[in-house]
Amino acid sequence: MQVKMINDRPVKIWADEVEDSAMEQIANLTTLPFLYHHLAIMPDVHTGKGMPIGGVLACVNAVIPNAVGVDIGCGMCAVKTNWHVADISTEVLRKRIMRGIRKRIPLGKNHHKLAQDESLLPQGHDIDKLEIVKRRQVAILKEIGTLGGGNHFIELQKDEEGLLWIMIHSGSRNLGKQVGDYYNQKAAKLNKLWYSQVSPNIGLPFLPVRTPEFTNYWAEMQYCIDFALCNRRVMMTRIEEVLADALPNITFEPMINIAHNYAAWENHFGHDVIVHRKGATLARKGTTGIIPGSQGTASYIVEGLGNPDSFCSCSHGAGRLMSRTAAINNLNLNEEVAHLESLGIVHAIRCQDDMQEASGAYKDIETVIHNEADLVKVKTRLLPVAVIKG
Repeated sequence: MQVKMINDRPVKIWADEVEDSAMEQIANLTTLPFLYHHLAIMPDVHTGKGMPIGGVLACVNAVIPNAVGVDIGCGMCAVKTNWHVADISTEVLRKRIMRGIRKRIPLGKNHHKLAQDESLLPQGHDIDKLEIVKRRQVAILKEIGTLGGGNHFIELQKDEEGLLWIMIHSGSRNLGKQVGDYYNQKAAKLNKLWYSQVSPNIGLPFLPVRTPEFTNYWAEMQYCIDFALCNRRVMMTRIEEVLADALPNITFEPMINIAHNYAAWENHFGHDVIVHRKGATLARKGTTGIIPGSQGTASYIVEGLGNPDSFCSCSHGAGRLMSRTAAINNLNLNEEVAHLESLGIVHAIRCQDDMQEASGAYKDIETVIHNEADLVKVKTRLLPVAVIKG
């Protein structure tokens, strides 16, 4: 970890290198008058919208929708099974399991054709007070249990003992984007009205505590976090059903879940503050987390060490090395396919556009894990067996 002073504010960085555009965003964050204590930058850092992904920002009495991001509640879940991967034939893996998953779970922008049961949605929320959520209640019944696109994925993996694991990366689908965009725009209008000293050019409009807009955003954000968890849980249940149909007497351990796009009230250095984790994961002492690699590389189940310098956080993955456009323009399709097939990984790379999620577009996960050895300890190393990308 290195410490830089930027605009007289300490920035603690766990990355070997930070691209110029991300460093510019970090500098913008240090100008916030309500920034608390220091900034923490994780080893998977890369440029985001307003705030870099892989950033942890603590604020005094303010929330920034762009510091949460638009895929609110996006995160990971994983389940360990009792089946050895070596005992699963290629035919069963491809024709019964992978085909079965694709039939049960819509990918990319696809939704269910029929509305799902309302009992699958988050419970205990006052929907009538949630403006955007209420507007989306019919639509999300077809979005629950769908993967989404971009870097979202379903992977079957094996651990050091050869046991089969299921891992999912997904979020709150279009709901989180609707909520994030709406309150970011509302914050921008209010900041202009208040003649806020936060420059409108840096893309970080905020909502102060005790304003109605803060209260409304916070409630809708919480719903999105819960919806994202419900979404992952529904997909995991359906994958387990596919596996149970294909693999006799398979059993499943309890699901591990961790989010990496959210804000939360937490106590750090003796004060209650709002911690924004944008592409960063809670790593409180004893917390079990998931740090996925890129397509074709290892993923890790970790345990948090509770390092106060990171506001008890760690990376959320490998982090992008190239933009999607750069990856499509520069990576070699044949080389990426040959690499996956040499490892025996079942994949769905078919065209140059798929290069945006190739392993070459991401940082080296082993370096990322090495750089945060003071934030987490590795519990399990997982290697990919079969991959479904959104």
